[in-house]
Amino acid sequence: MPDLTITGLEAGYGAVRVLHGVSLEVRAGETVALFGTNGKGKSTLMKCLAGLLRPSAGRILFDGKTVIGGMPAQDVVAAGISLVPEGRRLFPRLTVEENLVLGAFRQEARATMAQELERAWTTFPILRDKRRQPAGSLSGGQQQMVAIARALMARPRLLLVDEPSVGLAPILVSQVMDTLAALKAERGLTILMAEQNFQQAARIADRGYVLVHGEVAFSGDTQALTSDSRVQELYLGG
Repeated sequence: MPDLTITGLEAGYGAVRVLHGVSLEVRAGETVALFGTNGKGKSTLMKCLAGLLRPSAGRILFDGKTVIGGMPAQDVVAAGISLVPEGRRLFPRLTVEENLVLGAFRQEARATMAQELERAWTTFPILRDKRRQPAGSLSGGQQQMVAIARALMARPRLLLVDEPSVGLAPILVSQVMDTLAALKAERGLTILMAEQNFQQAARIADRGYVLVHGEVAFSGDTQALTSDSRVQELYLGG
């Protein structure tokens, strides 16, 4: 059974509709990439999943029984879904450790906060050394580590990652992707990632969906999408 099922999702901002009947699924233990150039609806979809935007139509089903479409963000987190937002959205004046502690929102997570902090320091050793520094003083790559670690503090089953490559140098993008792949293997996470960098995301994803003008234009395993001439023409510019 899929961990996440989206059916006929429509959403937008005021009179502007961005998503047009989007349907997709993410199975437990998968990494699924949501591809598309700027303005094609990836972040809008992520906001709907995270409870930051109420869909105008359609259904979002998590774990086979929980309808999360339109659910408040705090309830989405409590259900076991965490978002690593585009642009990281840290609290720049708070320390690295304070940012991470804020991620332990779920009641289940609060009980194991000390253990999760230790796991964060083990996963990102450089953050242990900078735990007392303001998050805003870190480099872009280090801030992305904080954003991922903060999302993991809630002990999610489904991790949403929105545009993790934004503002990062190519070598750092590769490192972030490697980290996400390792986290999936170590923690048994299910990951849905929205990303413009097709080659890097396809490297770690099991399957992908290509959004064009707010609709799913193509879907399949990432190897098939990479070799599809239509995807190369419409998305990769081939």
